[in-house]
Amino acid sequence: MRFRGNKPFASAVGLVLGLLCAAEAAKVNKHKPWIETTYHGIVTENDDKVLLDPPLIALDKDAPLRYAESFEVTLTEEGEICGFRIHGQNVPFEAVVLDKSTGEGVIRAKDKLDCELQKEHTFTIQAYDCGEGPDGANMKKSHKATVHIQVNDINEYSPVFKEKSYKATVIEGKKYDSILKVEAVDADCSFQFSQICNYEIVTPDVPFTIDKDGFIKNTEKLSYGKEHMYKLTVTAYDCGKNRASEDVLVKISVKPTCKPSWQGIKALLHTVTCQPSLVRSIRPFIMFEILQVLLKETSFHSLFLPLSGFNKRIEYEPGTGSLALFPSVHLETCDEPITSIRASVELETNHIGKGCDRDTYSEKSLHKLCGASSGTVELLPAPSSSANWTVGLPTDNGHDSDQVFEFNGTQAIKVPDGMVSTSLKEPFTISVWMRHGPGAHEKETILCNSDKTEMNRHHYSLYVHNCRLILLLRQDPSEAENYKPAEFHWKFDQVCDKEWHHYVLNVEFPTVSLFVDGTAFEPFLVTEDYPLHASKIETQLTIGACWQENSGHDNDTETVSEPTSGGSARMAQFFRGNLAGLMIRSGKLENKKVIDCLYTCKEGLDVQLPEEVASAVKVEFNPNQSSLTVEGDDVDAFDKVMQHISYLNSRQFPTPGIRHLRISTTVKCFNEESCVTVPDAEGYVMVLQPEEPKISLSGIDHFARSAAEFESQEGVTLFPELRIVSTITREVEADTESEAAEGADDDPTVQETVVSEEIMHNLDTCEVTVVGDELDGEHESLEVDMSQLQQRGLEMSSSNLGLVITGVNTMANYEQVLHLVRYKNWHTEALFDRKFKLVCSELNGRYISNDFKVEVNVIHTANPVEHANNAMVQPNFINPVHHASVDLSGHNLVNAHQASVVPSAATIVIVVCVSFLVFMIILGVFRIRAAHQRTMRDQENGKENEMDWDDSALTITVNPMEVKKKKKVFLTCLYTFVFNSIIVWDMNTLSTSVNDEW
Repeated sequence: MRFRGNKPFASAVGLVLGLLCAAEAAKVNKHKPWIETTYHGIVTENDDKVLLDPPLIALDKDAPLRYAESFEVTLTEEGEICGFRIHGQNVPFEAVVLDKSTGEGVIRAKDKLDCELQKEHTFTIQAYDCGEGPDGANMKKSHKATVHIQVNDINEYSPVFKEKSYKATVIEGKKYDSILKVEAVDADCSFQFSQICNYEIVTPDVPFTIDKDGFIKNTEKLSYGKEHMYKLTVTAYDCGKNRASEDVLVKISVKPTCKPSWQGIKALLHTVTCQPSLVRSIRPFIMFEILQVLLKETSFHSLFLPLSGFNKRIEYEPGTGSLALFPSVHLETCDEPITSIRASVELETNHIGKGCDRDTYSEKSLHKLCGASSGTVELLPAPSSSANWTVGLPTDNGHDSDQVFEFNGTQAIKVPDGMVSTSLKEPFTISVWMRHGPGAHEKETILCNSDKTEMNRHHYSLYVHNCRLILLLRQDPSEAENYKPAEFHWKFDQVCDKEWHHYVLNVEFPTVSLFVDGTAFEPFLVTEDYPLHASKIETQLTIGACWQENSGHDNDTETVSEPTSGGSARMAQFFRGNLAGLMIRSGKLENKKVIDCLYTCKEGLDVQLPEEVASAVKVEFNPNQSSLTVEGDDVDAFDKVMQHISYLNSRQFPTPGIRHLRISTTVKCFNEESCVTVPDAEGYVMVLQPEEPKISLSGIDHFARSAAEFESQEGVTLFPELRIVSTITREVEADTESEAAEGADDDPTVQETVVSEEIMHNLDTCEVTVVGDELDGEHESLEVDMSQLQQRGLEMSSSNLGLVITGVNTMANYEQVLHLVRYKNWHTEALFDRKFKLVCSELNGRYISNDFKVEVNVIHTANPVEHANNAMVQPNFINPVHHASVDLSGHNLVNAHQASVVPSAATIVIVVCVSFLVFMIILGVFRIRAAHQRTMRDQENGKENEMDWDDSALTITVNPMEVKKKKKVFLTCLYTFVFNSIIVWDMNTLSTSVNDEW
C-alpha cells in the first residue's frame, strides 16, 4: 500500500498500522502454560478441600502486557488458563480453575474420603490455555506435574479385641511375670488413633493386674483350694481415648502343683450303665487283675467305673484309614529349662500272628503277591488232600494268621521225595518264620537233608546251636578235593528272644546272604571242609530234626542219643519252637524288594510331620513300624509331632483285639540334678471285630447227562452255572416312622435293622472233593484247563480224593476256572450217579464258604447214537439249588439264565418218562390178554392179584442188569416228575400246566 500526499499524515497512519500489526502478532499462541513439577496436599476424612503446597497456579507467556492507559488494547484468550486435567485411574479428586486470567485453581475431593481404605493418593495434573494457534490447532498444555495428597484420620473407630475370650492355666503357689496377653486392635488409619494406649481390668478385687501392652500377671500366689478359676473382664482404650466397643472375658484356671507328665490322652471307656453304689459295693471284692482282664472284653466295658491306672482305650474301626492316637496330647514339663526330649512310642503286637497283623494268605501265595517268580516250594503247607505230610503236627488252631506249627523236641516230619530238587551248583533261597527261645546246648534242626541209609551224612542243614543260626553246606562229591566254605555262623539276639522273626538265606555257593526281618547280617564265622565222598545213597529231607541211622554216628562225628518217643528211631537233633512259612526257591535268589514285602506289617504307627516342625524334630521307625522315637528340644514342636502320630491297619479284615500302647520319655535339662522325670503313659488300641464276609456258592446242584457225555473227550462240566457271592451283614438305623406304622406292639427300643451288602474280595483256595468212593484212576478223573489256570496265576493239585485250586485271585476268576472243571468216566456201565462237594475259602481258611454239593446222574439208553445227538442240547435233568443257610436279603445268587434252562430240560425228561410209561402200558396189555380168565376170577372175588407173564402169548428174554437199569431210570423219571411239578411245559403251541395235571 502506498500513501501519497501529506507526510505527517502518512506517518500517523503508519504508526496505527504498526500497532494493529503488533496486536495481531500478540494473538498468536506461542507458549505453553507452566505449573510447578510437584505438589503436596493434605485433606481430612470429613472434608473435601485439599490444602496444596505450593498453591495451584498456572502461568502463560502469551498473556498480553498492560501498557499505558492511553493505549486501548483488547484482551485475547491466548494467555488465559481454561482448565486443569487430572491423569490416573479412579482418582477421587478434581481440579477447578478459580480465575482464568491469573491461572489460579484448587483441588478438591469428589466423594467422602476414607483413610482406612487409602491413606495417600498420587496422580498427575496438567494445565491447558484457551488460545488456538495460527493454524487452528488445539490449545496448548503444560507439562504433567505430580500431586501427593495425604488423607488425615479422625478417631471414628473404637478398639476391638482379637479374640472373643481368653484362657490360661497357672500352677498354684507361683507368681508369674506374665500369664497371658490380651490384644485389641483399632481400625483407624493414623498412628495416634489406631494405637492402644491402655488396658484395664474392669472386674474389681481380683489378684491380677494388666500393663499397657496387655500382659496379665498375678499380684499374689494363687491357691487351688481357694479358687479353681478366675473370670476377669478387660477393656481397652486407644490414644484418642475411645473405649473398646465390647469388653473381653478372661478365664484363668488354677492347677495344683505341677507334676511332669503327658496330658490330654483321653480314656475312651464306655459310660457306666449300672448304679454307682453297686459298683462301689463290688469293687473291694474284685482283684485289680480281674478287672483289668474284664475291661479288655467289649461286653464288660459298661459295667465298671473308669479307675485310675486302667489302660486308656482307643477304638479302631476296620477300614477307616489312620486314627490319631494322641490328638490333644501335651507334655507338661513344669517350666523346667529343657535342653532335649526323647520319647519312644511302642505298639505291642507280638501276640498278633507272627509279630503283627499281616495278610493271612499262605506263604506260597504271599511270595507270588510280593513278586517272587515260580519255583517256590512250600515245605510246611496247611494239611490238605494233596499235601498231607504235615498232618499230626500241633498247630495254633487259629485262622488269624497263616498255619503255625509247634515243635516240642519230639516231633519231626519227612518231606516227600521229589518235592525239592536243590543242587548247590545253582542258587537257591531258604525262607522261614521262626520263634525260638533259649534252649538246651544241643543242636536244634530246622531243615536237614541227609543220607537215607548207612552213612548219616548231612548234605545241607539249617539249625540253631547255642543261640546261633548255622547253615551247613557240604560240597558236591563230584567237585575237586579242595577246602571250601562249609558252615556259616551268625549270632544275634533274635534267635533266642522268644519272638517271631523272618529269616531269608540267599545261597549262591560259596556265598550266603542272611536277612533277618529285612535287615542284612554278615556271618561272624565261616568254617571250611572237604567235599563229601561220592555215593549212590539217596537223601531224605526232614523238618524239625535230622534223619539218621541207628548207628549213632554222622559225618560230624557226633554221638546221637536214642529218641525217647516211639516211631522216631531215625530222628535226632530235634527242634523246640515254632515254625511257619518254610519255603525253598530253586534257581533264583530273592531280591530285597520281595524280602521287605514278605516281612512288611499291615498295621503299625504312622506320622505325618507338619511342615513347620519337620526340621525341628527327628522321627525314626523300627523296621515293622511297631515303635518310633521322637527327638527334639522344642516342647511345642514336640507336642505337634506327638499329636500327629496315628495307628493304621490296611487289612480289609484285620485281626480284632488289643494292641497295647506305651510312651516312654526322657527329658534332659540344663541342671541335670533337677531334671524332669516323666512317668510312662499307657493305653491300648482296641481293633474292633470287622464285618465278616459270608461266601456263598450257588448254582445247579442236581442234573443228569447221558453216558456218552461222560465218556467223551470233554467230559461233563460239574459247575456250569456256579455263582460265587460274598456279602457282609450291616446294622443300620431303622426308620422310626415306618416302624411306628407297622404297629405299636413292636419294641420301641429297637432302632436298628439288618441288611446284606455284596462286597468284593479275593479267594485263595477252592477244593473239589468226591463224596463217597474215591476216584478210580483207571476209568475216571477230574480235570481242568491248565492254560486257564496259568493265565490267572493259579495252581492245581489233584489226588484220588479230588482237586485243589490255590492262589490269591478274585472271585470272578475263580468262577471262570470252576466253570471249566470236568468229570470224565470212560466206564459208565455200572455208574448211575456221582456226588461232589465244592468249598472255597479266603485268607488261608479264615473265611469258608458253604458246602456246595452237586449230584450228577448217568442216563443209560438203548440207542447210543441218539444219546450222542442229545449231547449238544440242554441238560436232561436240572434242579435249581436251594440252601437254607444262604440268606442274602434280596440278593439273587442263582443266575437268571437258569429259569430258561430248567423248563426245556424238564420237558425232555418228562417226554422220556411218558414214553417209558407207554411202553409199560403196552406190556401190560399183553399181560392182561394172556391172563384174561384169571383176571375175571379175581374181579369176582374182589381181589387184586399180581400180573404174571404169559409166555405162550409173548416170550421176552430179560437181562437182570437191564432190569436194574430200567428200574433206576424209572425211579429217576419219577423223582424228576415229582420235583418238577411246578415247571411249565411249553412245546411250540401246546401249553399245559404241569401243576394242573398233577
